Amino acid sequence: MRILLIADIHANYEALETVLEIPHDRVICLGDIVDYGPDPDKCIDLLRMKEIPVIRGNHDNAVAFKVDCQCGYKYKHLSIATREYTWEILDKSGMEYLQNLPLLIREEIDGKRLYLTHASPRSMFEYIKPETTDEEIQNMINEAMEPLEAEFLVVGHSHIPMNRKLGNLKIINPGSVGQPRDGDPRASCAIFDTENGKVEHLRLDYDIESVCTKIKERMPHPDELIAILRRGY
Repeated sequence: MRILLIADIHANYEALETVLEIPHDRVICLGDIVDYGPDPDKCIDLLRMKEIPVIRGNHDNAVAFKVDCQCGYKYKHLSIATREYTWEILDKSGMEYLQNLPLLIREEIDGKRLYLTHASPRSMFEYIKPETTDEEIQNMINEAMEPLEAEFLVVGHSHIPMNRKLGNLKIINPGSVGQPRDGDPRASCAIFDTENGKVEHLRLDYDIESVCTKIKERMPHPDELIAILRRGY
């Protein structure tokens, strides 16, 4: 089975539409549907229409419960400003949808056990990055929300694609659909093949000009938001 792994859409509808065109059998979203982008409602509607399982990310949590996103200082002012915009756009149904998203998903497919969560097994706010030490990750696992008991840990949050081994555990991050932060502005996602356990990371061009136009017309801090999209960080 080919599972399309997506994360960190951040209200970028054009990027979401594009990655969903990749041939797949199932899709799982690792969270952060909202903030930063112009179309939080359309992204939620598309995920709901396609019945895609979604994990609650820290930005989804901040919008849903009107709390701090605990994101990095560099982009926090943009998160706060665009959250006000997001609250204006979302209706009651959209807010309730975000409130009811789970913090983790477990899957066993073709004998492969997956533990999927937004950021780390311990918290929706912690980053697992390429430079995160094995010891730090092991501590997160030891203090996980639920025992890991899986061969594959699938996370988002960092917006940086990653495929990493820690002992017998394989850690996968598909990167960000709508807000890449690795210097490549193309939409990022991954295909996980449950038959052989292999991961294919993909980058796709999408209609970024359309997104930038909507940001300029509708949103606060448009020049900064557009520059981040174009740079990919």
